[in-house]
Amino acid sequence: MAYTLEELRARHGARYKWLILLTVMVGTMSSILSSTIVNVAVPDLSRDFALGQERAQWVSAAFMQAMTLSMLTTPWFLLRYGLRRTYTGAILLLLAGGVVGGFSFNYPMLIAMRVAEGLAAGIIQPIPSIVVLRAFDSSEKGKAMGIFGFGVVLAPALGPSIGGVLVEHFGWRSIFFIVVPFCFIVLGLIRRYLAVNSPLMGTSGALDWKGLVLAGVCINSVLNGLVDLHHDVARGLLVLAFGIACFVAFVFYQLRKTDALMNMQLFRYRQFAMGALVAFIYGAGLFGSTYLLPVYMQMGLHYAPSHAGLVLLPAGIALALTIMWAGKLADRIPPNVLVSLGLALLAVSFGLMAMGSIASGFFTLMGLAIVGRIGLGFVLPSLSLGSMRGISTDLIAQGSSTINFLRQLGGAIGVSLSGIVLEWRLGLRAGQAGGQVAAFNETFIFVALLCGLAVVAAWRMTPERRPA
Repeated sequence: MAYTLEELRARHGARYKWLILLTVMVGTMSSILSSTIVNVAVPDLSRDFALGQERAQWVSAAFMQAMTLSMLTTPWFLLRYGLRRTYTGAILLLLAGGVVGGFSFNYPMLIAMRVAEGLAAGIIQPIPSIVVLRAFDSSEKGKAMGIFGFGVVLAPALGPSIGGVLVEHFGWRSIFFIVVPFCFIVLGLIRRYLAVNSPLMGTSGALDWKGLVLAGVCINSVLNGLVDLHHDVARGLLVLAFGIACFVAFVFYQLRKTDALMNMQLFRYRQFAMGALVAFIYGAGLFGSTYLLPVYMQMGLHYAPSHAGLVLLPAGIALALTIMWAGKLADRIPPNVLVSLGLALLAVSFGLMAMGSIASGFFTLMGLAIVGRIGLGFVLPSLSLGSMRGISTDLIAQGSSTINFLRQLGGAIGVSLSGIVLEWRLGLRAGQAGGQVAAFNETFIFVALLCGLAVVAAWRMTPERRPA
């Protein structure tokens, strides 16, 4: 049954904003689960479809690329159709991608469904930050973001563990169906708690298709250029140059648009500009490592898929507990301090993983994963809040969408780079004793350096006088 906003507020009182947060939290969990759970199945998919690492990584990268691009459309969809209809449509697309993806009979069909899931996830993921920033008082925003984060991190914590068991006993197809019950739960929550007259609705022009096409061509060219660098340097550089040219064109085009996909006025705020840079580098390191670790456990250390997933379970619990605490701290401690601390811990975790060998114990890897996830717990609640503090209210939706876009763009590039660097190092180490493990270790060093670089930008993520 559909209710108006006034009816729902009268019925649920002060707790209504928390019910909205619950609704968007479960949907985001579904989209994150669909993103991370597939990583454990990469070796099985590689065998079934005869894929090398540079093609296998597209199972993750295609999702990330589609998600990255569709994030730019979230503010427009919210203005045009409101929260209820936008959110419902995205969940239905995610549901369809999961069901059809599970029945894929060839590699192109599989990639197409990963793209569909990614498009849905991209629309969904900026929404919780928008809800928190608009619906909660300043004194509650950190707490709300912490509670939201606590729920959301359960998805990547449980995803690899559940995915490992499913792959081992039921095959890779079973991991696509895991999102189905979550999607049905979300549809029930939408029906019960989201108003038909969304407060996020407003006046919107036509969707900026030209900007969207430019962004899509840019992202696709950059990712394909990175892949081509491994096989044909000249072709790779040419494709990368074209992608960079499209990026420059996109920026200048957005500067001229009044209803742009990405409002460039946001970057006049120093805390937002630094937060955007952190989000990009952090995304590259985080998603690159999330792709890398399960593959490392199976290919380098020869663990079964269930064990490869299980190594991240305690780390996910540590992350969930840390994020609750960090959410409360975010209301009292400067966000740049918390984000810098978290990124430093993440870099240390990857650096220590790079010292591993075939003799590395299961519990040692588990401990290092815990260190990294504790660091991640400090970053997540503070990054959005720190970037958005002091930003004009009418820029909140655009700002949240842009931060999420840049984090996922970094993630898509990070997944591609991790796969490419790994393939490169595996090729150089082929035939050497312990060569596979050494190749993974060198790739972990690359990811650690990315996170270390982000610390420099994070420390400058402090507000200055609002621009005139």
